[in-house]
Amino acid sequence: MKLARLIESAGIAAEADGATSVTGFAIDHRKVAPGTVFGAFRGERFNAEDFIPAAIEAGAVAVVASHGARVEGALHIASDEPRRTFAQLAAQFFSPVPQTIVAVTGTNGKTSTAEMTRQIWRMCGERAASIGTLGVTTPDESVSTGLTTPDIVTFLSNMSGLAREGVSHVAYEASSHGLSQYRNEGLRVAAGAFTNFSQDHLDYHASMEDYFATKMRLFDEVVDDGGKAIIWDGGEPSAWTARAIDHAEKRGLDLRTVGDRGTFLKLLSREATQLGQMLTIEHAGQDRTIKLPLIGAYQAANALVSAALALSTGSDASMVFDAIARLQPVRGRLERAVIIPAGAPVYVDYAHTADALDAAIAALRGHVDAERGGRLIVVFGAGGDRDQGKRAPMGAVAAKSADLAIVTDDNPRGEDPAAIRKAILAGTGSASHVSEVAGRREAIAAAIAEAGGNDIILVAGKGHEQGQIIGSGETMRILPFDDVQVARECAAEMPK
Repeated sequence: MKLARLIESAGIAAEADGATSVTGFAIDHRKVAPGTVFGAFRGERFNAEDFIPAAIEAGAVAVVASHGARVEGALHIASDEPRRTFAQLAAQFFSPVPQTIVAVTGTNGKTSTAEMTRQIWRMCGERAASIGTLGVTTPDESVSTGLTTPDIVTFLSNMSGLAREGVSHVAYEASSHGLSQYRNEGLRVAAGAFTNFSQDHLDYHASMEDYFATKMRLFDEVVDDGGKAIIWDGGEPSAWTARAIDHAEKRGLDLRTVGDRGTFLKLLSREATQLGQMLTIEHAGQDRTIKLPLIGAYQAANALVSAALALSTGSDASMVFDAIARLQPVRGRLERAVIIPAGAPVYVDYAHTADALDAAIAALRGHVDAERGGRLIVVFGAGGDRDQGKRAPMGAVAAKSADLAIVTDDNPRGEDPAAIRKAILAGTGSASHVSEVAGRREAIAAAIAEAGGNDIILVAGKGHEQGQIIGSGETMRILPFDDVQVARECAAEMPK
């Protein structure tokens, strides 16, 4: 493809030699080949502008960089927002792409909502995929792991590859990091969903306002003009939700709220059952009762937002609501790992914020047989080198909502694990039912040893993750660790 044509198609103010051909895009100078467009971005740790000469020597025909960057021997496509300009160019190069694309943002629930949307589409007869924390999940259920939002070249390459495999529908997670760094730009996004908003990632964002503003790029800029905005509006009224609605309305998007106060999909009632819940909803003037085979209020919220995304992209209502009744659990999201010999089930969840931990505990609370002395036992920790302000609130949630809580290690990364645990325990108010066990395996084993037949165990924080991150930089190690597998192993070691 000719560079001049790419520039023109992207609407970028730059002039290129009409004969120059583009063979690919790269943001790593080591991946540059002849004919590559190189993206040279300034980051917190590295300045890719330092590698522009190496990229040109390797064959880069154009470099997207800041106005002040020094580019000799290739076309300099200068920009105030080089990441965005690079994404706009790359989006013209990678084709075809799936015809129907939706994006999900919010603090919690992105993974479940994207994956449930994929499942619903599949049950409605579409060839669908999802992209996010779990990786790329294809129509045949195969998964390749990756970042929540991969770099823009990987993202667009994945999209094009899926389209070539016949995938027509894709739901992806729009994380705040991805939105901030323009990692998923340039595609036609038919609908965007906003699940909820609470404290997280303040190690990256300057403030809650900055974090929220980044999330709102989905409605302000990413979703197509006139596209759909799906917003969860349930539970306690939220000022953040009201502001998200305002963003969607000001942009002129087709606003569709979902939840207790939903106008598009209204949740009339929710009743917990032994292995799921009965939902009564109203859509298009018609009441329906659906048996959702997943437990917890937030699982109901994710399922209904997913349903709204499917409905908003042309899926048949009867097929969508039938599909909800057949949804499968998402890996590491209130996943039942094992039932221990004493009879207590062990659930694993990715909850790693105070709000998410509270929601996971609330989801299981209704299934605890308190009349027979049942208790909810919670094992959790917090990640190192991440938002430190959420640690004490997580401890406060556990102290308030769990019957027994064990504070342990999560992914300490470059921090002292004992210091992280101390920060969590500071929020518990020295509650007598909260204890500390450093090793995560030992903590899970202690919870299982403590549990009786009427108890429920929740292991929170790592969810689907397959490793535990110790150290940082050159000293970083990832030790094999799967909460589900460890829970099963600890249960198997218990006397029958």
